[in-house]
Amino acid sequence: MPADRRARRLTLVATALGSSLAFLDATVVVVALPSMEDDLGLGLAGQQWVYLAYALTLSGLYLLSGAVGDRLGLRRAFVGGVVMFAAASLLCAVATTGGMLIGPPLGVVVETISWRWVFFLNLLLAATAIALALVVRSTGEETSGRSTLDVVGAALSAVGLVGLTFTLVEVRIRGLVEVLPAAVVGVACLVALGVWTRRVANPLVPPRLLRRPGIVAANVVTIVVYAALGAQLLFLPVYLQFVGLSPAVAGLVFTPPALALVLLAPRFGRMADRRGPRVPIAAGAAVIACGVLLLLPVDDEASAWRWLPVSLFVFAIGLSAVVAPITAAALGPAPEDLAGVASGLNQTASRVGGIVSVAALGALAGAVFAAAGGDGSTPFDPSLSGGDREAGVDAFRVVVVGIALLAFVGSALAATLLRPRRDPALDRGRDRPATS
Repeated sequence: MPADRRARRLTLVATALGSSLAFLDATVVVVALPSMEDDLGLGLAGQQWVYLAYALTLSGLYLLSGAVGDRLGLRRAFVGGVVMFAAASLLCAVATTGGMLIGPPLGVVVETISWRWVFFLNLLLAATAIALALVVRSTGEETSGRSTLDVVGAALSAVGLVGLTFTLVEVRIRGLVEVLPAAVVGVACLVALGVWTRRVANPLVPPRLLRRPGIVAANVVTIVVYAALGAQLLFLPVYLQFVGLSPAVAGLVFTPPALALVLLAPRFGRMADRRGPRVPIAAGAAVIACGVLLLLPVDDEASAWRWLPVSLFVFAIGLSAVVAPITAAALGPAPEDLAGVASGLNQTASRVGGIVSVAALGALAGAVFAAAGGDGSTPFDPSLSGGDREAGVDAFRVVVVGIALLAFVGSALAATLLRPRRDPALDRGRDRPATS
């Protein structure tokens, strides 16, 4: 096999393994939350922080990490990132307290062995990815020298998000007076980020990107729609275990939507190319809301098996209609030299949406649980019974309504803010017959 071809294949395998690390933690950690609660006594706020600590770090570093790759070289940045991920996974695997932790077939691991093995598996994947990356010699290790690192902007963004998230998660437990300083710091940092972006020569997000028609609108829609998706990703697997499903089954719950994405997303992507992303996003978000509302009757294992399949079917159709067009809406208007920044901005927007919704809806669920007479700090503890269990069901129904409202709002924003066609001139060019 030629050396260049072998290098490309090894690079592909290494990056696939690296990406699988993020996917692994984004799915199976959510499934493992009830088991973590049993071992560490996290409470609802602690379960939220396990998810949010991961999402907040990603949101704060997405844009900066692209610049790091340009400055240090892609191979060095990749290896360094995987090493840090592996080290953090090891710390998570041996965590003995919630504070130390704040950090689909794999559901079987959670059920039959221990949630800790989820993080030990990361070490094996990380070691393999690092070995392959070190073996490969390619142009990816060269640096472009064009990118600057806006560390100040990244820091202001991260601290601002953490401050506001802390306020939303902890206000019910600690009270407004105690969380007010975090809220003030969060707002101040985000305001400072806006001022800094206007004054610095090479900001995290160049203002000229935000001035491109459609960029801001697409990312606003992304925040709201992914707020619904992020909350669904966290709360549904946890609630399914609350009503009696096993971690293995709860871990497989998003497999049908994933398969639907593979089969249907390209079709909706082509529709967005021809007619613009507005219609598929608006329709898809509304369908997502309808699918989520079908979970309202679920209050035990029998009703879960009755309503979950149809809910997932409807949800999968809506999700497939949204994902590719919303990416096209966010990246299509960007100039070629800012395509990477536009992609990072859209990824950040999607994470921020999930962070805010998980924090806000989690706080709302806790408040409803307490108001309904629930005793304890975890509304979705599988060991609850009697009135406490009924209070947990009430809390989930409020979460379901909240997720659906977010999806409906995202649909309305897509219908009103997005242009009907991404690029009419491009469409006319495609319709013109080819000449020889």
